Amino acid sequence: MEHPKDVGDRTTLAVMLALGEAGYDVLLPFGENMRYDLVIDDGRILSRVQCKTGRLSKGAVIFRTASSYYHHPNPGTPSKHYQGQVDFFGVYCRATTGVYLVPIDELPNQWSAALRVTAPRNAQTQGIRLASRYEIGRVDLGARPRLRVPSGA
Repeated sequence: MEHPKDVGDRTTLAVMLALGEAGYDVLLPFGENMRYDLVIDDGRILSRVQCKTGRLSKGAVIFRTASSYYHHPNPGTPSKHYQGQVDFFGVYCRATTGVYLVPIDELPNQWSAALRVTAPRNAQTQGIRLASRYEIGRVDLGARPRLRVPSGA
C-alpha cells in the first residue's frame, strides 16, 4: 500500500502538468502549512488551487472537499472546509487519467463532491456535475514510477 503522502505528491504533479499544458503559469507556495497547494496565473489573476486525489466509483470521480484533522493528537476541529481559502480544486483520478479544475464556488459545502464520468442510468441532468465540463487534461502516470540506476553506478 502506498503512503498517503506519495499519493498526494503524484496528484499534485499530475495537476501541475495538466495546468501547464492548459496554458497556466504554475506557482508553488513556500512551506507545507498552506491551505492551498498551488497558485495559478492565467495572465490576469492569481488563483489558489487545492489538489485532491479522485477515486472512480459508480461512474463518478469522488473527491474530498474538506481536510481531516482526525489524525492529529488533539484536533480542535475534526474537519475544515476550504471555503474562502482556495479558489479551485485540482483533481486527479488515476483510473480515468483525467485532471479536473473545479471552482469551489460550484460545490456544496460538504465533505466530498462528485464529477460524473458516465451518464446516470436514469438520464438525470439536474444537479449533475459532468466531469467533461471540468477536464483540463489527461495525465497517465501509470503505475508507481521507478528510477532505474545504471549498473556500475
